[in-house]
Amino acid sequence: MPFVDEQPPAESPAVRVIAMPADTNPYGDIFGGWLMSLMDSAAGSVAARHGHGRAVTIAVEGMTFLRPVVVGDEVSVFAKLVSVGRTSMKIDVEAWRRARHDDRSYRVTKATFTFVAIGEDRQPRSVPPLAE
Repeated sequence: MPFVDEQPPAESPAVRVIAMPADTNPYGDIFGGWLMSLMDSAAGSVAARHGHGRAVTIAVEGMTFLRPVVVGDEVSVFAKLVSVGRTSMKIDVEAWRRARHDDRSYRVTKATFTFVAIGEDRQPRSVPPLAE
């Protein structure tokens, strides 16, 4: 693969799970939708924390699957808030895999998730600015 020197982010992952047989297609590869769901959960956690409440996904940009994930792989998902609008938040998310008995990690995919904070009336609400 062309990403020989890549290293996962230094911070702790927002989500870390082991890929299980129930998460696979008939060929033993993890469903892309399963991985995207983990990424959405990680981004949603960041959005809820920053926005101090409920936030909903409105867009996902730039997702390309670079490598497969197979049963037994440890999947770590990293999420970082990168910009904030009046009601919206953009979060960069990366998913990395590590084979169960290996120390090396490989990026599987990355994408930017956009969330909008909403109130109990399900209407957009303001969020705090991005801290500098």
